[in-house]
Amino acid sequence: MSTISGTSRNFFSQVQEIFNRIPNMGVYGVLVLIFVGCLIFVPNFGSPENVRNLGQHSVALGLVAIGQTFVIIAASLDLSVGVSISAMAVLASLMMDGRTSMMLPTVLMVIGFGTFVGLINGLIIAKLRVNPFIATLGTWLILQGFLFSRFDNFAGGVPREFEYLGYGQIGPVPVGVIMFFLVAAGGQLLLSKTRFGYHLFGIGGNQQVSRLSGVRTARTMIIAHVLCGLGAALTAVFIVSRLRAGAPWVGETYTLDSIAAVVVGGAPLSGGIGSITGTVAGVLIFSILNNIFNILNIGAFAQLVIRGIILISVVAFYSFRLRK
Repeated sequence: MSTISGTSRNFFSQVQEIFNRIPNMGVYGVLVLIFVGCLIFVPNFGSPENVRNLGQHSVALGLVAIGQTFVIIAASLDLSVGVSISAMAVLASLMMDGRTSMMLPTVLMVIGFGTFVGLINGLIIAKLRVNPFIATLGTWLILQGFLFSRFDNFAGGVPREFEYLGYGQIGPVPVGVIMFFLVAAGGQLLLSKTRFGYHLFGIGGNQQVSRLSGVRTARTMIIAHVLCGLGAALTAVFIVSRLRAGAPWVGETYTLDSIAAVVVGGAPLSGGIGSITGTVAGVLIFSILNNIFNILNIGAFAQLVIRGIILISVVAFYSFRLRK
């Protein structure tokens, strides 16, 4: 009996060691359990059409959450991404206004606008030493005031050719899903294989120590916020291709949703920990939940309660692991 007991303890200790070595193992496990459970218990969840819809509805949140991952790893935050998405969606639809010839200039302008907003946020935080919450909240208020003082409904429109990004497919895979995973792969490589990635984790863990070690902390923080702005720009481009026009409220849910997806993916708001792969898993969990809510016709208030319980439970689990 003692031999069997010792073997069991050894087995479970090995499992625990594997669990600790693989980043975001917990969120992957939750994702697989939710997906398998839905295949078994939710009608039509595994149908090809529903799986495609699930992928399509993951793209917008996924793109902005990838950008949010960089700033959260750096122990920062960006509350302005939602209103930035709305502003850039309106800008894109007004610039194109149904003209095919304006598609490329508009995309370049939107990307430039997003990176500019990220640059401003980064400079305020890194150079003026303003708290990220206050700095990005201020940006949010400025953009929100400008938008709602001039627009109260959909404006402009995109040409039919531009809708291919939101509705087109390459084989059975939607174009937006391919873009999402290409951006995710590039972001993960940037985090794990470049000096910028190492510096980002360093300043998130301890900015003062990183500065004393020779890391240009201000530049790294600014780049992180520029990448966050770029993620918001890509989201705006995708959303306006889906909605065919921009409005001042189309991005309002993405601020808190992107932060929640990154946190569920294993990146605490204290910084220094996180990955793009974990964020992708967090995005997919939220997308699956939204898909289930729609299939089962769960009310809006019940959706908020369930999502809140899941968010608190996951963060409590990660906090327990960190203490251990």
